Amino acid sequence: MLYYLFVPLVKQYHILNIFTYITFRAAGAAVTSIVLSFVVGPVILKWLDNAANYQVVREGTPDAHALKTKTPTMGGLIFLFSALVSTLLWARVFSHYVMLALIVTAGMGVIGFLDDYLKLKQRRLGQKNEGLVERYKLIGQMTIGLLFGAYLWAYPLSPNLAGGSTTLPFYKYMLVVFVPTILYVPWTTFVLVGVSNAVNFTDGLDGLAAGLSAIGFATLAIFAYLIGRVDATRYLGIFYLQHSGELTIYCLAMVGALIGFLWFNTYPAQVFMGDTGSLALGGAIGAVAILLKSEFLLLPIGIVFFAEMMSVVIQRFVFKYRKKRYGLEYAQQHRVFLRAPLHHHFEVKGWSEQQVVVRFWIIGIIGAFIALSTLKVR
Repeated sequence: MLYYLFVPLVKQYHILNIFTYITFRAAGAAVTSIVLSFVVGPVILKWLDNAANYQVVREGTPDAHALKTKTPTMGGLIFLFSALVSTLLWARVFSHYVMLALIVTAGMGVIGFLDDYLKLKQRRLGQKNEGLVERYKLIGQMTIGLLFGAYLWAYPLSPNLAGGSTTLPFYKYMLVVFVPTILYVPWTTFVLVGVSNAVNFTDGLDGLAAGLSAIGFATLAIFAYLIGRVDATRYLGIFYLQHSGELTIYCLAMVGALIGFLWFNTYPAQVFMGDTGSLALGGAIGAVAILLKSEFLLLPIGIVFFAEMMSVVIQRFVFKYRKKRYGLEYAQQHRVFLRAPLHHHFEVKGWSEQQVVVRFWIIGIIGAFIALSTLKVR
């Protein structure tokens, strides 16, 4: 909103021209979201604690996590509020790029909020903590993905690229066009739902998902800024997406909000993000990558998220297969991982929670460097 407020006054006050620069507004968004997180964090934390919105520990989690049942959850409200307000202040919110990213983030956040709320309500009633039925949660995620993909297919945001297309890393001006183009809709749905659930699986240790998401958003911010500049895209040999640079502001607002959230979420955590935060984060990361037509970059950027999700998929598939063929006892004794998701496997192997988190952050940073290398290695 600040852009629309001050830019018309540039002719009278030249100093206000600074609001036309994406770099200035992105830095402002990052700082604002950090400050907002510090301000609203204690308020939301106190509200969650008073309401007894405590964490529901997942089945199969290591015994050491039993103590976390008295830690408030739904803390994702802290960084979602901070990032969304900061983006509304500093970005050109009427940009289709920003508006779509905000809608997807909010939509996924609502699904996660319903899941967290139902888990807590069932816990108070002494019922099984299943939360939102898994298929209903998936239907909600797929609905958002289908609507998002259909909009991008029907109304391409960039006039120089077809709606049903994406790009490949390591190749100059390599455009992949879906045939028929309507296949782009299930593709975006698959990406959005996959990333959303991958971040959700990763959210199991203090600071793990928040730190990795901050790394991911910081990397995507660089891509958004470069892809939105004519000179940079010509030099790097990548497609130019007009106005996509506004996503830089959104991404750095998320980075700032997550840094502020880590103040409360780092070990030992005062609050957990819950599905409210993890589903929204995954949806936001997936949406930004789709909007930048850089879906394949999610593999290096989200390498830890991908590994966490695949560990769950492999564990479940192999367990069901061995149970059916060899029986329950054999299947229980011959698991692929000691525990799933992957971070629990290393906990059982003897790594401390802090070691797992920091080492996974390091892997996430390495993945970010690999993604950034694709800008020049083409």
